[in-house]
Amino acid sequence: MDPIFLKVLLGTMLLASSAAVVGAFSYLKQQSLVGDAIAHALLPGVVLAFILGEGRHPVYLIFGALVAGLVAHYGISYIQQRTKLKSDTAVSLVLSTFFGFGIMLMSYVQRLGQGQQAGLERYLLGKAAAITMLDVYTFSGLGVLLLVGVGLFYKGFQLMTFNEDFAHAIGLPVGFIRLTFTVLTVLAVTIGIQTVGVVLMAALLITPSAAARAWTKSLPAMLGIAALIAALSAAAGTLISSSIAKMPTGPWVVLVLGVLGFGSLLFAPEKGLLFKRRRARAHRAKTLRENLLKLLYSQEERQEKSVQLSLKGMMEIRAMRDEDVRRGLRDLKKRLWIVERSSTSEAHGPSYGLTEMGRVEGRRVVRLHRLWELYLTERLGMAADHIHPQAETMEHVITPEIESLLIKELGTPERDPHQSVIPYENE
Repeated sequence: MDPIFLKVLLGTMLLASSAAVVGAFSYLKQQSLVGDAIAHALLPGVVLAFILGEGRHPVYLIFGALVAGLVAHYGISYIQQRTKLKSDTAVSLVLSTFFGFGIMLMSYVQRLGQGQQAGLERYLLGKAAAITMLDVYTFSGLGVLLLVGVGLFYKGFQLMTFNEDFAHAIGLPVGFIRLTFTVLTVLAVTIGIQTVGVVLMAALLITPSAAARAWTKSLPAMLGIAALIAALSAAAGTLISSSIAKMPTGPWVVLVLGVLGFGSLLFAPEKGLLFKRRRARAHRAKTLRENLLKLLYSQEERQEKSVQLSLKGMMEIRAMRDEDVRRGLRDLKKRLWIVERSSTSEAHGPSYGLTEMGRVEGRRVVRLHRLWELYLTERLGMAADHIHPQAETMEHVITPEIESLLIKELGTPERDPHQSVIPYENE
């Protein structure tokens, strides 16, 4: 691999990962649109720096972008504080004004006859493959500076993100920390536009964090995963854009980011949509299964003997859909919690009764239901004729630990509010 291209590739990955780390705090503070506004606001600063600096020197461009970004950020804050406009309106106002001004300045530069050599169009969609070695060294240094800044102010950023009032209470310099975060955010956007451009910069700030949030609840882990996702996306986008003539980098970086982001939202454990769907389906199956067990056990209690109920008989006792009952019975049969017996009458069909294992499970569900009903009446003061729906919901989510606490709290009660016996394991 070409050593120059390797340096460009590594520099691009560092740009993206550092921007993602800073963007994670903006994402957690629910300020995603602010990053998008700042990215668009950088354009007039970059173009003015080019005009006044008479050249595309990265230091000039960075300084111009930094000034424009700070002005835009504080413009948004000023509008929010001094007017009745909502935050999204303030962001939209600043974004459209600055971006329109930037496009106008770019048109002016094009008329000067030096637009092509300026390469300013690259700031719209990005083109990391065309970054010079001076750009690599400059932006890589700034990327390291960003990461160091986040490390130094990590505790302050963490408190400001999750509990700003507490930060005030313990005497942290909130104003200074907020200023530092603003500067780092603007700097992250400034160096990131070399990769994806001003149009798509918000994706580089927010998408890695949104994807990382689906994988972990830990802030340090989230920052690391976001940086990794951004680096991988930047590498893939750069490789693709460099291998195809006249292909901008930004769209490819964002496309890869989108794939990784949607993949995380779908497949991440615990928070992934597929996992949630599977968990919800498992809970519905568990609820159906336990409702049928409770029905059969309650009938045995009333008749004081083992009972056999047909499908029709169950549906007469409890309103359930035919297909749901059939599915639940199949599940119970697989677990060996019920036994099926054929009927001589085709009209009634087979009947079902509890096995000993099924009777134990049914007793547990009935016990949880009655314990919770008692808790609702004695501890929460609810009327006995209003507690059944709530108890029926809770009985399916109570863990053995919560069951033990309920029994201890209630003093091992013998009867529920309706004077039904609460069955325990030794009965």
